[in-house]
Amino acid sequence: MYYSNGNYEAFAKPKKPAGVANKSAYLIGSGLASLAAAVFLVRDAQMPGENIHVLEELSLPGGSMDGIYNPDKGYIVRGGREMEQHFETLWDLFRSIPSLENPDVSVLDEFYWLNKDDPSFSHARAIEKRGQRIPTDGKFTLSRKAVEEIAKLVMTPEDQLDNLKINDVFSDDFFKSNFWLDWSTMFAFEPWASAAEMRRYLMRFVHHVGTLPNMSSLKFTKYNQYESLIKPMVKYLEDRGVSFQFNTTVENVIVDTTDGKKTATKLEIIEDGVEKGIDLTPNDFVFITNGSITESTTYGDNDHPAAKEHAVGAAWTLWENLAKQDPAFGHPKKFYQNIPPANWVISATTTFTDDRIVPYIERITKKDPHSGQLVTSGPVSIRDSNWLMGLTVSRQPHFAQQKPNELVVWTYGLFSDLPGNYVQKKIADCSGIEICEEFLYHIGVPVDQIEEIAQSANTIPAHMPYITSYFMPRQAGDRPLVVPAGSTNLAFIGNFAETKRDTVFTTEYSVRTAMEAVYQLLNVDRGVPEVFDSSFDIRSILSSVYYLNDEKSLLELPLTPPEKMVIQRLLKHVKGTYLEEILKDQKLI
Repeated sequence: MYYSNGNYEAFAKPKKPAGVANKSAYLIGSGLASLAAAVFLVRDAQMPGENIHVLEELSLPGGSMDGIYNPDKGYIVRGGREMEQHFETLWDLFRSIPSLENPDVSVLDEFYWLNKDDPSFSHARAIEKRGQRIPTDGKFTLSRKAVEEIAKLVMTPEDQLDNLKINDVFSDDFFKSNFWLDWSTMFAFEPWASAAEMRRYLMRFVHHVGTLPNMSSLKFTKYNQYESLIKPMVKYLEDRGVSFQFNTTVENVIVDTTDGKKTATKLEIIEDGVEKGIDLTPNDFVFITNGSITESTTYGDNDHPAAKEHAVGAAWTLWENLAKQDPAFGHPKKFYQNIPPANWVISATTTFTDDRIVPYIERITKKDPHSGQLVTSGPVSIRDSNWLMGLTVSRQPHFAQQKPNELVVWTYGLFSDLPGNYVQKKIADCSGIEICEEFLYHIGVPVDQIEEIAQSANTIPAHMPYITSYFMPRQAGDRPLVVPAGSTNLAFIGNFAETKRDTVFTTEYSVRTAMEAVYQLLNVDRGVPEVFDSSFDIRSILSSVYYLNDEKSLLELPLTPPEKMVIQRLLKHVKGTYLEEILKDQKLI
C-alpha cells in the first residue's frame, strides 16, 4: 500500500488482484468503516459480492452513524458528524454510491449540490445570558503565551506526547480563550483528553482555523447520516450480493501467531443466542471494527433518565479477547476504563410541535428553522452553562418521514459532573423533560412557559458511557495498526485502529482505515489518498498565524523591541519577492 495525491490515481481503476474470485471476507460490525471496507472490496479489489459477509450484533447496520425513528420513543439522534471538502477517502467512496433519491447521480453529487445551494454559516457560534449571542467578531482572545503553547505543541513530535493530557501542555490562559470554547465544543475535547490527538487536530485542520468562529468550512447531509449515507451504502452492497447477518455477536477471533505471522483461523460467534464457530482459511480475510463509542448506549424518555448501568459490550469484549493473544493488537483498557467523570456522556433529541420556541431559535441563528436550510451550521455552545451545553438544529426535516410541524433539536452537555443552571441536577440524572427545560432556559424562553413547552415536547436522553473514549490519553501501540506486522489475513478498521496523521472522531478516519486495510490485504495497486497536506502548506500555516492572533499583521503582534526589529529586517529583505506576495496574501503585511 502507498499514499498518493492529485487526481492521477484518484480517477484510476486498479487491475483485478490475482485470485480474488477465490477469496472471501468477514467484516465484524456494520458501521461506516465496515461498510466502506465492503465497498472497496467490491469496487477496487473486485471481490464477488457473495463472498463478502457482514456480521452485526444489532438488528440494523450503521454503527454510530445515526439516527432512527423508534415507534415507541420517537426520533433519536445520538450525535452528528461534521464533514469538510478535504475528506479525501470519504468522497472517493461516495462518488461510487448511487443516491437513493436519484440513482442516476452519486451520493457525492447530491451532497455537493446541496452544500453549494445551502452553504454552512453560523451567525451564533456561542451564546450566554439566556440566548444572547456573544459578540466576539470572530476573535479567539488568545494571549501571546497561549499562542506560543499552540506553536510548541505543534512543533513537538508525537512520540514525545505519550500519555500526556491537553492540560499538561496548556496553561489557564489557553483555557480562558474563545479559541478553546470554539475548539472544544466543535470536536468534543475535554482538558483531560489526549495531547497527541489535540496536536493531530491542530495540524489536520490548520486550513480551517480562520473559519472556526463561523463554521463556513463544514458540509452537512440532507437528512441524518443514517438515511443520507448508510442506507445508500447498504443498498449498493445488497445489490451486489453482499450478505448481512444481524443479531450476531463475534466473541473472539482465534489467531495463529506462530513463526512471526498472524493468521486468523476461526471466528467464535453467537448467532441468535446460539454459540457457533466459523473456520477460516488463509483465503478468508477478517476486518475487525475494534471498540465502539456508542456501545452500551441506554435511552430514557420524557419522564425517566437514561440508565447508567450497562454491560461492557461486545465490541470491547472482542478487542479484549484479541489483545490477550498478541500485544500488537493494542490495549483496549486504555480507552474504555477510567474515563474521567467530567466528560460528555449524555445527548438528547427533542421533537417540538409547539412553535413558541421558533422565535428564540431565530433570534439566535437568524434563520427560520422550518425553512429547510441549515439552521445552526454545527453546534451553538452555551458559554455560561454549567453543563457546557450545546445545541444543533440541522436541516428540517432531519428525517425523511418527519411531519411539517415537527422540529428536531439535538442537545448535549460536555460536563457531566456539575448541576444545571435551571435544573439543579447533573445531566446524567435528568429526565428528558428536565434536559429540555434546561435547554429552553438557556435559549431565553420565559420561565413561566418552560414547563409547559418541555412537557408538550418529546425528549429522548441517550447515555453513551464510551462516547469520549477516542480521546483518552494514549501512547504508541495502544491502538493496533490497521494491518499489524506479520498479519496475513487480519486487519483492524475504524477509529481505534492506528493510521498516520489523520484524526479520530471523523467519518474520514473510518473510511481511511477501511481503504488501507483492503488495499494492503488484497494487494490493490492503487494509491490511498494521503491526508490533506495543509500542515505542509506555508499559506495555511501563515493564515493560521494571522487568525490565531486575532487578525493582526506581523508588526501588530505583541512583540518586544528586539523581536520587532527582527521582523522589520525580515520584511525589508523580502520586499519585492515572492515571499512578500505570500505574506500579503495571508494578510500578515
